[in-house]
Amino acid sequence: ARELKPLKLGRSVIRVAITPVPEGEGGPNGTDRVEFDAETNPGAGFGPLRKIASGGELSRIMLALKSILADSDRISVLVFDEIDANIGGRMGTIIGEKHRSLANSSDDGSHQILCITHLPQIAAYADRHLHITKQVMGKGKDRQTQTTVLHLEGDNRVNELAEMLAGKDATDTTRKQIQEMLAGAS
Repeated sequence: ARELKPLKLGRSVIRVAITPVPEGEGGPNGTDRVEFDAETNPGAGFGPLRKIASGGELSRIMLALKSILADSDRISVLVFDEIDANIGGRMGTIIGEKHRSLANSSDDGSHQILCITHLPQIAAYADRHLHITKQVMGKGKDRQTQTTVLHLEGDNRVNELAEMLAGKDATDTTRKQIQEMLAGAS
């Protein structure tokens, strides 16, 4: 609950449901079925987390679990996709802070966070900002999708974050806000 509350999941309850498999059906996966059950909205009742949680809720719950287990696990790369689903800038800042904290949680710097996001409030906390685009090239049978990855720094990063915030018509005021956002995130 301590890790869920700041992620706006403070009213959620998560429990581990352990049920025995029918007699004779045990195998390499054991003799029990283990599933995370959750009630993400009070009064909604419990259900399998994999069925009732949105992509954003799943990512935030995973972030909470990884924050708790950070010092004792051996997983060095954590990937968060869709963690910005159905959240706004205020929650984006909290998630960015959590990512930074998780990345810096071990003495040996063993956690690398890869986060795919559309929120500048999350992206501002990154040590490295990669811009990924896909483009279809060619015609007919020769059509292929080309993916381009650019490492953004300095003004290029500020401009990208400004576009993430305000669209193609980002202004100097927007870029100034982004510079303040970056300063606050470092």
